[in-house]
Amino acid sequence: MKDQKLIKKLRNGNPKAYKYLFSEYYDWLCNYIYNLCKDRSLAEDIVQDAIVGLWEKRNDVMITSSLKNYLFRTCHNQFLQHIRSQKIQFDTLDKIRWDVISEATLEDDLFEFRMDKLNNLINQLPPRCKEIFVQNKLEKKKYKEIAMDMNLSVKTVENQMSKALSFLKANATSFLL
Repeated sequence: MKDQKLIKKLRNGNPKAYKYLFSEYYDWLCNYIYNLCKDRSLAEDIVQDAIVGLWEKRNDVMITSSLKNYLFRTCHNQFLQHIRSQKIQFDTLDKIRWDVISEATLEDDLFEFRMDKLNNLINQLPPRCKEIFVQNKLEKKKYKEIAMDMNLSVKTVENQMSKALSFLKANATSFLL
């Protein structure tokens, strides 16, 4: 069937013309797009969209060259649009990924900064106060165990812990906010 005759039948809504168009060009166009993307299902989707699009816009489409060239150009352009949209998605995913990584890194840096400051404050405690604090908070010992290990009363351990916590609380507010 000649292109102009086929285009005229398509414009008139002739389903046989559409069927002919599909059977005549579908495989050729699918193979062309497949050679570009190496994805059979993507190639079929692009070609189907192009042919259905031609049918839906049959009254508005101006085909100045051959129908084969028109379909070839349409499928090629749809493939390029697909590639662009995938690139945008990858760029967006990369940006999100880097945002998360940098945020986590900043949080890690902030955590390390705070831990360094806290360790410096702990090192400023008097020796016995520091030892009691470390045993209680880092080694998870109870006041009674610490008192027995250090040969102190439980009340002394409580007082030393109270001093340590008061000192840390007074000096840690500047970097913990």
